[in-house]
Amino acid sequence: MGDAALLIIDMLNDFVLKGAPLEVPDTERIITPIQDKIRNAREKSTPIIYICDAHGKKDQEFVRMGWPPHALAGSRGAQVIEQLKPSAHDTIIYKKSYSGFFETDLDKVLKEADASELLVTGCVTNICVLYTAADAVQRGYKVTVFKDCVAALNQEEHAFALQQMQDVLGAAIL
Repeated sequence: MGDAALLIIDMLNDFVLKGAPLEVPDTERIITPIQDKIRNAREKSTPIIYICDAHGKKDQEFVRMGWPPHALAGSRGAQVIEQLKPSAHDTIIYKKSYSGFFETDLDKVLKEADASELLVTGCVTNICVLYTAADAVQRGYKVTVFKDCVAALNQEEHAFALQQMQDVLGAAIL
């Protein structure tokens, strides 16, 4: 049995900052609890992996979902917020879809770190957090989601996703 890895999903300027293209207002309340998880992970030498949207200008997600362009690769909006900046020892995985596993090296990075449990934080609870958790479970990882460290666009979607992750995926919701 391997170790744990802390995942920080999409805590990017374009989701967190006031007036951002896809601002998730509840992300403000999860910054401090995520900072605590990062501090704890660093004390225990737990790998910290940032999973970050990095879209092209004509990404089909914008067309399909009608969302405004956001987290464009290389832009300020695609950067992790200042309060949660990665250190030189942390890993950054760039993704173009909801799941942190889809067409990325996340699984390889986790295997190299001998991680068997994923400690999940970030946004959006019912989108990128949920789909990353689902893919993790399907790959055999144990998943723990910290409910005070995830945020959605509204409480109904947040509650639904937490329930799905617990009841359908078997994730621990703490």
